[in-house]
Amino acid sequence: MMTGTRTTTSQQSAQRQRSAPSAPSARPAPRAAAPTPVKDLPTPKIWAFAVGQFGWALLSGIISNWLVYFYQPDAETIAQGQTVFVPQGLAILGVVTVVGGITAFARFFDAFVDPAVASLSDRCNARAGRRMPFLKFAAAPLAIVTVLVFWSPVGAASWVNAAVLFVTVIGYYIALTFYCTPYNALIAELGHDSKQQLAISTAISFTWVFGTAIAYVAPVIWGGFVPAFGRVNAIRLTFTIMAAVAFVCMLVPPLTIREREYVNSKPTSESTVESLRQTFSDGEFRKFVCSDVVYWVAITTFQTGLPFFVTSLLKLPETTTTVYFVLMTGVSVLFYLPVNLLANRVGKKRLLLVAFVIFTCAFAFAGALGSAAVAFLPPMMQGVLLSVAGAVPMAAFGILPQAIVANIADASSRVTGQDRQGMFYAARTFAMKMGQSVAMLLFTGVSTIGMASGVGYRIAAVCAAVLCGIGGVVFAFYDERKVLAVLER
Repeated sequence: MMTGTRTTTSQQSAQRQRSAPSAPSARPAPRAAAPTPVKDLPTPKIWAFAVGQFGWALLSGIISNWLVYFYQPDAETIAQGQTVFVPQGLAILGVVTVVGGITAFARFFDAFVDPAVASLSDRCNARAGRRMPFLKFAAAPLAIVTVLVFWSPVGAASWVNAAVLFVTVIGYYIALTFYCTPYNALIAELGHDSKQQLAISTAISFTWVFGTAIAYVAPVIWGGFVPAFGRVNAIRLTFTIMAAVAFVCMLVPPLTIREREYVNSKPTSESTVESLRQTFSDGEFRKFVCSDVVYWVAITTFQTGLPFFVTSLLKLPETTTTVYFVLMTGVSVLFYLPVNLLANRVGKKRLLLVAFVIFTCAFAFAGALGSAAVAFLPPMMQGVLLSVAGAVPMAAFGILPQAIVANIADASSRVTGQDRQGMFYAARTFAMKMGQSVAMLLFTGVSTIGMASGVGYRIAAVCAAVLCGIGGVVFAFYDERKVLAVLER
């Protein structure tokens, strides 16, 4: 599955193309200071790179899974001792919750930071490379601000807490961008052909899912601290420990991989605006991004609602969320190797379309949890079925989108002569954050409908299903053969 230091026929061809300045589709030749030819990333280095993904996935999992749960608690969690720190209900202009408004605005604001960071990275001329310096210096701020998100200065519902939350959430997303945008750009640069890029995407998918899984284990961990510290401080302590682990992991790639030894690219000469314009001028990328925006609205709505589906719809303890996600993760990991092998045989597009269909069905099923429609199944079994149903598409979406963007970015580089991998991943991240912004407004808004009966949570799940289906339809127009034809020249 992983590639080593061998040189394949396709790599030799790619190297000849890069070294031929007269070919119109060739990449620009590397700077004289860069080793030539560059080496393939060996398997141990692939996994060292993937460790960084574990770190930021753990932090991302903390925010995406528990921020709303912490600041917009339901009756069950308040009864367990959760403090209400910010005004509840539709407190902003009577149409948006405080948490929904803050998180949506923060993601929306940060979406415009992505292109700027990508341009800085693409144009970086540091001796250590274009990407690794960003990873090295963004790790600590990202870990610290993740913890600060959950430290409210006032021990009761207060607009002061809302203001502090607003600042820390924006800080979190900016720090995340400074780490993730350069990190994702390395997928296309460290992988010298489509198979290598898929191998790297598979490796980081393993560490992504485990990082996210550890974040879901948080209730089990903080449950052990509650007797000594109380619920709120137990949660804060748990997230502090996780952030420390994440910090160490995020430093592994820049400390163990010498970028110049494995990357054959040079800084771009384009301005931020021109680079962004050229990136979105790629027709196949536009199709992918449009699909991705809708997908992220759907998946974020579902992920944010999962703890509430468990406690409010199924009436199960919050620790059951951990059980379900560990089950989903375990089953999903079993499909990683098949997804990797099938992607090389039948194509990434076909597998991702199948994943869209399965996710759509799973989200629709989530809307029926605890209802009369599935009353013949015990509540615990309903959650198990949802977890298993989501496992296969979880594997596909964990691997294939990153590899698809790497393919598109690499093809564009060969055609245009500009190595703007950072901008392609920033544009994809822009789509993700715009989708997440809409999702936070959607979920926090509809969840206030019939909170006692859980009607709002059901509406959110059905919305996720409909949107996921729309995303699949849009993605069906993506022309994978056209992109791969460029890479195989």
